[in-house]
Amino acid sequence: METVQIQMPDGSTSPVWLFPANGPHCHPPTPDAPRPVVVVVPGLGIPGGYYDVFATDLASRGFDVAVVELRGQGDSRPRPTRDSRYGYHELASVDFPAMFEVVRERFPDSTPYLLGHSFGGQVGLLYAARIRGRLGGMILVASGTPYYRSFTGPWSPKVLAGSAAMSLTANIAGFWPGDRVGGFGRQSKVLIADWARLARTGKFDPTDADIDYEERISRLKLPILSISIEGDDVAPAESAAHLYGKVPNADVTTWHQPEPLGHNGWIRNSASTVDRIETWLRDRA
Repeated sequence: METVQIQMPDGSTSPVWLFPANGPHCHPPTPDAPRPVVVVVPGLGIPGGYYDVFATDLASRGFDVAVVELRGQGDSRPRPTRDSRYGYHELASVDFPAMFEVVRERFPDSTPYLLGHSFGGQVGLLYAARIRGRLGGMILVASGTPYYRSFTGPWSPKVLAGSAAMSLTANIAGFWPGDRVGGFGRQSKVLIADWARLARTGKFDPTDADIDYEERISRLKLPILSISIEGDDVAPAESAAHLYGKVPNADVTTWHQPEPLGHNGWIRNSASTVDRIETWLRDRA
């Protein structure tokens, strides 16, 4: 495993961890026979280092893997403060291009596939929209939208009220104190405002956006594997369907993980999920 530190224009730093392919299925990539490099984007509040077992398992199947750290999370520095002004748009337009540049430099003959967990899949779609889908494909794991109408029963009003309360709290405190209360880690108030707006409207309309993300996403044509997880209350199957429903022109494959692993359990108990990802990737190699 290699670690490369990236510095963003605001001075913040985030690492990218690189796991070269190994194992019996590994073959040298060439321009005529590339192999996938899977770029893993964490969920909100989950450190990138937590995905090391998953990344190691995937690399042992013969795929290059990179795990990125979202700004302000895990080993990224500094932590979000009252001065933090980044949200969905800045992550998609500034951070992701810098991270993918590292991946392309290290694995120049490999084809990048973006694997987004939860929030990582949301921002991943925005990034794909900006680069007009120049990816081999996308893998969305336990990734949906927080749109309250995509939740059923008592969860729907809870999501609407909870997202509004998080945004209000972040505005008052100057940042979201999820490392102390409420979960999802310490986050920029702009990011939480963007997330709450998505929960309320069901549309990607991030602060300071320079393109119509909804329109651009709707034009994407790329393979997508969407995996929902049994026992996941954060991104149930209906929430996942609302996210991949934004990409009507994509070639979408869906799979429901029957093991009750919940929103995060698949990360450390990854064998069956990696089996399904491996099959999907090899079908496209």
